[in-house]
Amino acid sequence: MIAPPLPGEPDRRTIYEKSCCGRGAWSLPAADVPEVPLEELIPEGLRRSCAPRLPEVGEIDLLRHFTGLSALNFGVESGSYPLGSCTMKYNPKVNEVTARLEGFSGLHPYQPEALVQGALELLYELERYLAEIAGLARATLQPAAGAHGELTGLLLIRAHHLAQGRDPRRIVIPDTAHGTNPASVVMAGYEPAAVPSDAAGGVDLEALQLLLDDDLAGLMLTNPNTLGVFDPNIAAIARLVHEAGGLLYYDGANSNAVLGVSRPGDMGFDIVHFNTHKTFSTPHGGGGPGAGPIVVRDILVPHLPVPVIERRDDGCYFLDYDRPDSIGKMRTYYGNVGVLVRAYTYIRALGPEGLKRVSETAVLNANYVLEGVRDLFDVPYPGRCMHEFVASATPLKEKSGVRALDVAKRLLDYDVHPPTTYFPLIVDEALMIEPTETESREDLDKLIAAFRRIAQEAETDADVLRQAPLTMPVRRLDEAGAARHPVLHQRFDDDGEACS
Repeated sequence: MIAPPLPGEPDRRTIYEKSCCGRGAWSLPAADVPEVPLEELIPEGLRRSCAPRLPEVGEIDLLRHFTGLSALNFGVESGSYPLGSCTMKYNPKVNEVTARLEGFSGLHPYQPEALVQGALELLYELERYLAEIAGLARATLQPAAGAHGELTGLLLIRAHHLAQGRDPRRIVIPDTAHGTNPASVVMAGYEPAAVPSDAAGGVDLEALQLLLDDDLAGLMLTNPNTLGVFDPNIAAIARLVHEAGGLLYYDGANSNAVLGVSRPGDMGFDIVHFNTHKTFSTPHGGGGPGAGPIVVRDILVPHLPVPVIERRDDGCYFLDYDRPDSIGKMRTYYGNVGVLVRAYTYIRALGPEGLKRVSETAVLNANYVLEGVRDLFDVPYPGRCMHEFVASATPLKEKSGVRALDVAKRLLDYDVHPPTTYFPLIVDEALMIEPTETESREDLDKLIAAFRRIAQEAETDADVLRQAPLTMPVRRLDEAGAARHPVLHQRFDDDGEACS
């Protein structure tokens, strides 16, 4: 065991560094559990040649270890989390209660349909709620997250064109697109083609028309886009793409701005994915959990992944696999049901008017923060924003060498999670800020005050910003090195002791 820290210092030892030989966090009553030789329980070929190197700690040490780890994780319940394009909103606790009901959490995917009627009914209704919100016909709940939904949508586009006797190869993507868009296009076997933005931040119509030929399969678009701009030319864009024989795919990452206000289907989109783990409240930090349902126009319904949940005349629900034009399964079983139960609860709790207020408040909050920091940064697209906006730290960089990364790191010292940085790529030193609708005015004022304090520090003590964060368990990390060469296991010295 490595010696504990001095009084007043935080205990940052790993669980292996807290290990002490002979300690344990469990015990079994000897009278009730007789000892059986290991060789009688496990065949020799399945036994280890030596015991695994596991930490040995007491139960209270184990509890304190995991409690300490949880306190290190910054979440939306810790403070403001204005992570642009990711909609890190508060997750109402009633969602957790419903997701943990035994009728949902205790299900087994191989249970017969007759024993899961309640779950099938919920999923069936959720599909129809999402279809109504999107302004389209039917949905599939299989995709596990947004990028998986993108791949599903692109395969639906291919199935549609092949059914029409066509095989176009190009998918057009704006230069403000999420990075997963071109990746999904390539994975689906298509060729991405970028279309630039115009001066207002929307799609450049003249540049788009040059890409509309017989090889066009579709256009992937986020509206409002990652600049926080709602494209006023969306109807014209849809008309041009459809006239060229293509389909429109709606990246729903920013749909938190338009709930109950405008519907992608009414804009002309044929396929919509929703990140229910963003728009409909389930937290999605640490890479999960997620769900990215796809909603489609009627012409694409025959191609939806199997199984599709249907309802018989007697009111019973069943999984329909008899769909010869389907693209097949996109996921084992039926989707991330726990996330979908949370989304269903969120939608039912708020109702149509409540969902509309969500978007109205999200847009109001974003514009409130924008006005509070407009004089600190360069705002390349200065009009009213939607649920998020993009500012540039270029003025700070030119005056004192402070970059967007420095601003983001310093925000951690003020109990604010950094916004998305250096995206979209078309904005230099980008700070992409999305406060969401769940932050109070006092929280928004705190966020604005943090930005203003940092801008002042950039003029008076820029070195503090370049060294930030100063109050976190770790300081500046080699993020590229950590991503490319992660250390995923405890290291030990020659004597078997855990290394710090």
